[in-house]
Amino acid sequence: MALRVTQTRSSIGTKPKQRGTLRALGLRKFGHTNDLPDRPEIRGMLAKVPHLVTVEEIAD
Repeated sequence: MALRVTQTRSSIGTKPKQRGTLRALGLRKFGHTNDLPDRPEIRGMLAKVPHLVTVEEIAD
């Protein structure tokens, strides 16, 4: 199982830690998508920025 993460809102005006979390998820700008493994570390990062991203579960 994997996760497809898409940045749906801009990081302008967000806190520096949230911008760092988006970078760690591999998201650079609005509309960018990245496929990531479904691991607890990734789920934790997504929990910090739920208002900026959408998450879909995809089959490997």
